[in-house]
Amino acid sequence: MHGPSGGWNDDPMTQTHASSQPRISARIGGIAESATLAVDAKAKALKAAGRPVIGFGAGEPDFPTPSYIVDAAVAACSEPANHRYTPAGGLPALKEAVAEKTRRDSGYDVQPSQVLITNGGKQAVYEAFATLLDPGDEVLLPAPYWTTYPEAIRLAGGVPVDVLADETQDYLVTVDQLEAARTEKTKVLLFCSPSNPTGAVYPREQVEAIGRWADEHGLWVVTDEIYEHLTYDGVEAVSLPVAVPSLADRCVVLNGVAKTYAMTGWRVGWLIGPADVVKAATNLQSHATSNVANVSQRAAIAAVSGELDAVDEMKVAFDRRRRKIVQMLNEIDGVVCPEPKGAFYVYPSVKGLLGREVDGVTPTSSTELAELILDKAEVAVVPGEAFGSPGYLRLSYALGDEDLVEGVTRLQKLFA
Repeated sequence: MHGPSGGWNDDPMTQTHASSQPRISARIGGIAESATLAVDAKAKALKAAGRPVIGFGAGEPDFPTPSYIVDAAVAACSEPANHRYTPAGGLPALKEAVAEKTRRDSGYDVQPSQVLITNGGKQAVYEAFATLLDPGDEVLLPAPYWTTYPEAIRLAGGVPVDVLADETQDYLVTVDQLEAARTEKTKVLLFCSPSNPTGAVYPREQVEAIGRWADEHGLWVVTDEIYEHLTYDGVEAVSLPVAVPSLADRCVVLNGVAKTYAMTGWRVGWLIGPADVVKAATNLQSHATSNVANVSQRAAIAAVSGELDAVDEMKVAFDRRRRKIVQMLNEIDGVVCPEPKGAFYVYPSVKGLLGREVDGVTPTSSTELAELILDKAEVAVVPGEAFGSPGYLRLSYALGDEDLVEGVTRLQKLFA
């Protein structure tokens, strides 16, 4: 490429033409790649190249989508109406079905006009923040957090404010911590229970306390409930606007079919909120993507209208794997792995492994540790830096039992 005098330089983030303007906007150039998808892609590439890599990176059930849902999609393909544009906010039948599912599963009474069908949960996350935030508005972001939250907040012009909870408090933030982080610029609290990446589940009394605190200070809450059905040991996932009804007019609920019904690739999520917020977010979506693929929406109708037998079967396997992976990780000297109560992730502290030489390499961060593990043990994990808490690793146990045991056995041997 030409040097500065010729109009170009070699750095794609700062490349300029004769006008000396950056090629990539600061807004988009500042977005970090999804760490979980990056790890998963690298693991799959290495596997395709013949290396026996075991991937704990992606939060994706290893089960097929239930057959009755697939059958609904096959039938929908033959309907000419599904070959056309439909309302940008979602098929009326799906919005009705989501409202009914929400009443059934959460006890939250909403109308179809309060539902926006989105292209997966990630679009719901972005559109919620884009609709609520003005430049400079602050969002309290309990950490460890899912990697997409801070990027979506920044893309919408907001400022994420991390509130860290470590394993000594079961990864659950307290009202006192939130209050200490609140400023006059705070507009929104992000709440996620069951949590990605930790699997932590807030007990009802803590949900109520946080909800009352947010209500008292006039804050909005964006609550992600996509793991609502994946809880263990009799633990209940409590919906925040149900626990604190007075907050409902300033609460946006995010959800989708991906985790509950093993439908990650179908790309159907939704946003539930006050009618004016939903209308504004729908306007945004009408320009961004128009409607979600109709065949996927028809499949989602079958999913949310059906029984929960499929997820109950998956939970049996997830629970078995949860117990096994916790047991095996805690057998590694230097690893402390709390037992999660929800989702399908473990989030062990690996601080005891940092600074320890392994095969001539001495990792000083969880990012370096994850690189070492992939190189030496051919196991893909996601470092805690991606979730706002260095010194940890996230491992998904939504993979086969044999791969799980083999993968953690490799870690045990590596750090023996």
